[in-house]
Amino acid sequence: MANPVQILSTKILSPLHKQELMKYGVELIEADFIKTENKPFELKDLNESLIFTSQNAVHSVLSHPDSEQLKKKNVYCVGLKTKTLLSDNGFNVVAYTGYAADLAEIITLIYGNESYTFFSGNLRRDTLPEALKENGIKFNEIQVYETTLQPQKIKANPEAILFFSPSGVKSYLKDNKINKQICFCIGDTTAEALSKITKNIIVADQPTIEDVIEDVIHEYK
Repeated sequence: MANPVQILSTKILSPLHKQELMKYGVELIEADFIKTENKPFELKDLNESLIFTSQNAVHSVLSHPDSEQLKKKNVYCVGLKTKTLLSDNGFNVVAYTGYAADLAEIITLIYGNESYTFFSGNLRRDTLPEALKENGIKFNEIQVYETTLQPQKIKANPEAILFFSPSGVKSYLKDNKINKQICFCIGDTTAEALSKITKNIIVADQPTIEDVIEDVIHEYK
């Protein structure tokens, strides 16, 4: 990159991710626009199979003293990192996809005879539960973590903004505007949250932080 590019990340990045960007002369501003916390829950009325759509849900479930009993069940999840976290902790992941809509399709087409318990957060999207309901698939939901918005005013005027969730978009827009900035989004649902605000959006090929960073480097190197 010829001149330093100022970029805002709407979440605090890991040292490795920061290093990767700074290698290319990026001046990084970062702030956590959302906060997630485990919440107390009971493991009861569990169905045959389990669904996870985020690593936050997995971390919360793993913190439950009775989580070992869940490892006998089949698991379906969204996200490669969620899948890896589950597998590394002894869960049997039958299928995983990049997006909730794709997971809903796989479940309804192939695994529609099973019943499911969906471990979710308070701000989860309706995509998956609505699809299961529409297709008459038996499921229940246990809320295991809470996401809260942490809006804050950004005084700088960055050239680009990195977004990692629809909640992060919502939180950012409470106190800030998007003008001509390029918005790098981790996935389609995050991009959709910006679609009425701007058309200047680049969506990662795979919904991972690494892919977002690759897009930034490709755009500015």
